[in-house]
Amino acid sequence: MQRRSLLQAGAGLGLFAPHAPAIAQPARAATLRFVPQANLTALDPIWTSAIVTQMHGYHVYDTLYALDTQLRPKPQMAEGHETSADGRTWRIKLREGLRFHDGEPVRAQDCAASLARWARRDPFGQILALSVDEWRAADDRTLEVRLKRPFPLLLEALAKPDANVPFIIPARLAATDANTQVSDPVGSGPYRFVRDEFVSGSRVVYAKNEAYRPRADANDGASGAKIAHYPRIEWHILPDPATAAAALQAGEVDWLEQPLSDLVPTLARNRNIQVGVLNDAGLMSVMRLNHLQAPFNNLKVRQAVALAVDQQEYMRSTLGDDQSVWRECRSLFPCGTPYGVEDLSPLNAAPRSLDRARAALQASGYNGEKVVVINPTDFPLIGPHGQITADRLKRIGMNVELAETDWGTVVQRRVRTEPTERGGWSIFHTYGSSLAYLNPAVSSLVKGPGATGWFGWYDSPRAQELIQSWFDAPDAARQQALANEINTLAQNDVATVPLGQFTVRNAWRRSITGLVKGSMPYPWGVRPA
Repeated sequence: MQRRSLLQAGAGLGLFAPHAPAIAQPARAATLRFVPQANLTALDPIWTSAIVTQMHGYHVYDTLYALDTQLRPKPQMAEGHETSADGRTWRIKLREGLRFHDGEPVRAQDCAASLARWARRDPFGQILALSVDEWRAADDRTLEVRLKRPFPLLLEALAKPDANVPFIIPARLAATDANTQVSDPVGSGPYRFVRDEFVSGSRVVYAKNEAYRPRADANDGASGAKIAHYPRIEWHILPDPATAAAALQAGEVDWLEQPLSDLVPTLARNRNIQVGVLNDAGLMSVMRLNHLQAPFNNLKVRQAVALAVDQQEYMRSTLGDDQSVWRECRSLFPCGTPYGVEDLSPLNAAPRSLDRARAALQASGYNGEKVVVINPTDFPLIGPHGQITADRLKRIGMNVELAETDWGTVVQRRVRTEPTERGGWSIFHTYGSSLAYLNPAVSSLVKGPGATGWFGWYDSPRAQELIQSWFDAPDAARQQALANEINTLAQNDVATVPLGQFTVRNAWRRSITGLVKGSMPYPWGVRPA
């Protein structure tokens, strides 16, 4: 069977006009000072899909395979692999000399346990798991994956670049239930987490892993040599955008991941600061509804909410009027990519409006149930969206409570399945790299596994059946047709409400250079200019 990579179709996405390449900046030669998008409250990138936790993961952990900038899976911790003639057995050889931060060697047993745990949590991993008979160690350096049936996209799964990334951890930690956080971040990546200096809400510290053995090949995105040039990286948690921008201008920090859009022109005029886009694929903003609890276990109520959404209002609230950095998109696969088809649903047959939404809500059987919108006050790219949603739903007649906290509390609360009166929730907002939503294999937005799925717990056996058919499709034309059917179903069911697509400009001092492009900021490559 001839198949192209599930992610290669997204190469050269062209979602927006090209941006000038990001280069140059830092500070003290011993320490890189970075301001992340949000506070780090969860340390386990398998337990949560929060981007800030995945960023943390790329400091501490490594993966068997990784994607280059052309979205091709390349060996990372792996030296290489071989497959049986029937495609049902893969033997993956580890590179020599890999060690965890506690000094223990990385063994195939660790890889088998890590991937088994990841596959219980990650949407792509869950589909792969249906074909896996056993993850096992043939010897200390050889992972053997025995399949019930061939799975041609195995390497793409193991190279998955976004939440949840299949990071490798020690087997003793991988024995932790996938629904319980691992609290001890021991990996084998280029940096070690310095627990004694971790102050949630203030500072995260990483120290260079002197035992790390980079690959010999050049770095290319998430693949290749991951060279740690700084002995120490400090994350400074500065939730106020003006304070963060002022710290960058004053040279108190070196790299600001997400400057407020209103402040970007001021930063760009500073001759000591470079502004640029590191994630060319862009991002998607979404609203996620809780399908387990009333009122959003009612399809008609979910559809009324979808009709109330004005994407321009959401995008302007966080990114302003500059439409060179955002666009509307009603597809649940990114617009500008092969599967990004809009207006597949009858919900899009006429302009969305509060009047249409109000009428749909009145006809839905909604009975005044409370809608709890959990929303961060310390996350400028998300917080305004929750406020808009609360306002618009009140205006169509819903009983809304806006529960505003810090982002870390939202991340902790969104895992809860109880009714709202017992600490549950109804709606949260977030965003992710377009690469994380590119097609049915990787996207959590369209999958319907119910209780084992992404927060919101969309339950659709039909969606799962179509996604499996997409994997089994004999050619690209059939995959396209099935992707359209999956997209249509997810739009009709309001599995997720898309809010628009955008790019984010990073800002950094010209005293650092070597920033690597990818779906999130990587700690390797960056060095003093």
